[in-house]
Amino acid sequence: MPTMADVARSAGVSVATVSHVLNGTRPVLPHTRQAVLDAVDELGYTPNTLARSLVTSRTRSIGLAVSAISNPYFTEILQGVEAGALEHGYSLLIADPHDDPDHERKVVQLLHERRVDGMIVAPSADPRELVSYLGRHQVPTVFLDRLVAFPGDGPQPFDQVCAENTGPTARLVTHLAGLGHRRIGLVAGLPGLSTTTERIAGYRHGLTAAGLPYDDHLVVHGDSASAGAERATAALLSLASPPTALVTANNAMTIGTLRALREHGLSVPDDLALCCFDDFAWADLFSPRLTAIAQPSREIGAQAVRVLLERLDAPDRPARTVRLDCTFVHRTSCGCSDAGERSARSVQPWQPSSQPSQFEKGTDS
Repeated sequence: MPTMADVARSAGVSVATVSHVLNGTRPVLPHTRQAVLDAVDELGYTPNTLARSLVTSRTRSIGLAVSAISNPYFTEILQGVEAGALEHGYSLLIADPHDDPDHERKVVQLLHERRVDGMIVAPSADPRELVSYLGRHQVPTVFLDRLVAFPGDGPQPFDQVCAENTGPTARLVTHLAGLGHRRIGLVAGLPGLSTTTERIAGYRHGLTAAGLPYDDHLVVHGDSASAGAERATAALLSLASPPTALVTANNAMTIGTLRALREHGLSVPDDLALCCFDDFAWADLFSPRLTAIAQPSREIGAQAVRVLLERLDAPDRPARTVRLDCTFVHRTSCGCSDAGERSARSVQPWQPSSQPSQFEKGTDS
């Protein structure tokens, strides 16, 4: 089996230069780099990652703990993480915590024991054990999609990457209000998740911006799952004065809500208008086509990798939270018939003082 010394002799360079080319640890002149790569191909050299990790204390691997990998949203995040990792020469070890705090801590410990250089984790609704483990072992970690609130006035201990939630949800509510709806229901996610809390806040902001009262009976929890949303939607439909429009807070719950509406013999948007948080590949194939908030899921995954690698390069820098903008995708499930090609619009962070004038009746229809 060829060695790094064989590659160096074939390319006419030092072993150190070969190492810099293969590991990206120092700039190398383009023609020298190409000579090394040509020698690698010619000899069929494969780096010994185990030996390298013993020398550098780095395995060039990242642990990813994300629940519901079958969910299209997290699948796209996974694609973004994988692309970002490969771009920088890192491999990926994946585990599913199943949104269970005990299992979450166990799978993160297993990833840590496999000596990953750092972790990207979508935390559960109760991440206390997770945070305690990561902090105790000083594991470089980026929290993904769901934020963790840290007590006290001290500096934030972990980096976090997520999408905007409050403003985009408000946008859905005010759009429906602009179409004349006065009873707008929300099928919210699993209690305890930051995405659930922020989207409920966005729903309330949207009602305020539209001059509508908040009614606690119109907010139900679908627990971020299709079956839960089906039950929650049925509860809304059983109200003495049911909603005329719904906002669903993730793509899995959108499916459950549509199933419940079908079982009740209701048509979207003729009987009930619908807007969704989360766009997905087949949303444009539904009849009617789904008006939705699209999260930049692949970019969220890729950004999490970039933030983690920055943390590995500079362990002492202050932790930060990165939020990415979403896009309003205007189709027809909201009741609009002329969305046409005016579908994708960026949704900026929530600014209460400026919202009412943006969402006057008729603005989006």
